[in-house]
Amino acid sequence: MEDGASNRSLALPVKIRRFDHLPNAFSKKLDNHRWAVALHYMHYNFCRVHQTLRVTPAMEAGYTDHVWTIEEVIQLLDARQKAA
Repeated sequence: MEDGASNRSLALPVKIRRFDHLPNAFSKKLDNHRWAVALHYMHYNFCRVHQTLRVTPAMEAGYTDHVWTIEEVIQLLDARQKAA
């Protein structure tokens, strides 16, 4: 039986194809790469309900009380840009 750590370590490369096929979806700018990784983790932890938990990891950890929508993530990004 596989442990949870190995499953988590495979989630990022499987979900974002830029890591599987470097020439096809390579980020030429480091900043773009960072934003793509941040967006992936935001969706993975706040927007996606996991089968084993039956809630999002953020809900399980007590960071939020609901499943976030993509619109909420975009609003968070907009608020961050306005503050900068």
